[in-house]
Amino acid sequence: MSAPSTVTWSAANARRMERQFLRTPAKPGEAGAGEVVDAMLAAQAQVMSAAELSVGLRMDGATRQDVRDALWGEEPSLVKTYGPRGTIHFLPTAELPLWTGALSAIPGGPSPFKAGDRLTPSQTEEIVSAIGEALDRVRLTIDELNDEVVARTGPWAGELVLPAFQGMWPRWRSVMHLAGHRGVLCFAPNRGRKVTYTRPPTAGPGEPPLSAEVATGRLVRRFLYAYGPATPRQFAKWAAAPDGWASGVFAALASAGEIEGLGMDGEPSSAAGSRLGAGSRLGAGSSGWVVAGDTEFPGEPVRGVRLLPYFDAYVIASHPRERLFPGRAYERALAKGQAGNFPVLLVDGVVAGVWHQRRSGRRITVTVEPLGTLGAGQERELAGQVERVGEVLEGVAELVVGEVGVGAHA
Repeated sequence: MSAPSTVTWSAANARRMERQFLRTPAKPGEAGAGEVVDAMLAAQAQVMSAAELSVGLRMDGATRQDVRDALWGEEPSLVKTYGPRGTIHFLPTAELPLWTGALSAIPGGPSPFKAGDRLTPSQTEEIVSAIGEALDRVRLTIDELNDEVVARTGPWAGELVLPAFQGMWPRWRSVMHLAGHRGVLCFAPNRGRKVTYTRPPTAGPGEPPLSAEVATGRLVRRFLYAYGPATPRQFAKWAAAPDGWASGVFAALASAGEIEGLGMDGEPSSAAGSRLGAGSRLGAGSSGWVVAGDTEFPGEPVRGVRLLPYFDAYVIASHPRERLFPGRAYERALAKGQAGNFPVLLVDGVVAGVWHQRRSGRRITVTVEPLGTLGAGQERELAGQVERVGEVLEGVAELVVGEVGVGAHA
């Protein structure tokens, strides 16, 4: 069978959902939490309950305790650390060398801090090294880590110069995310209500990060496997990377024959090799790139109802946004074009509403605001999804259909 030159958006969307267990949740023994997060290409975890729900809903019968066991158990398959876009994510433990190599290679943007408050490159390296030494085989609160970093570097690292939510933070905290990207810092279980940090379980001698070239190339291919067809600009947005840098990585992969252009919904496929510079501007259209040879797509579109929580990987990484958030959904379920700030209702693979859950003890009230009329079968599916939300969160959920008055999450 010859490879297609174009694919419908519906088929591409169905493949994305299928590959990350949204079309059919993983059966017990088929994939654990680590494999599910790997298929998602990381799970954003700045809201812990939402991350537990993102992972749990993709695993048949799983609860939030299964996710917590994967994070904090004796043989963790997940690590909670700073991931793409410098935000907190679950990453698969087995793939930390890939992530640390790739995240460390992504060029950073301009510093938001005043010139006199910024760290020099040598100071940055000194602090990252100090963080790794301080967290080796121990769990420290932020105050304990502060003391250790300052003791290993000097008073300059602890100067309160960074604007924070309610006061000022010490200078060294400007590179906490970089320490996560370098693989020397991750989150550990809370000590009471206090967050603690440690060194990731796979960090250390014998398990170095992959080289920048190998890691970034592999990350792009993984992104395209999960969310392709996609453009360099879409990858750059997901990774918070410069467009030009992403285009260069895609160009190198195209020249090596590791990715190929594929049109979508009749748009011409982007050219490979030296023409990638022009193809990389196809973010305004609907064409993109896939892993070379990865051109088989489901024959049937997605059917059914799904509930996805805040910052779910599927809604953040899938493009074009206008197709995933059609009609009223583009205004109602996005925050100034930013995906993930609302939990969403999916109907037949596209956003068709928003929802919110409020907990009181074991009771969870799930308010769903559809943006259109649901059929009787879809209403039954929605009730089943609400019940499943309750199971994952280890509570008893009830459905209320009505307007969601809660605004977008910051």
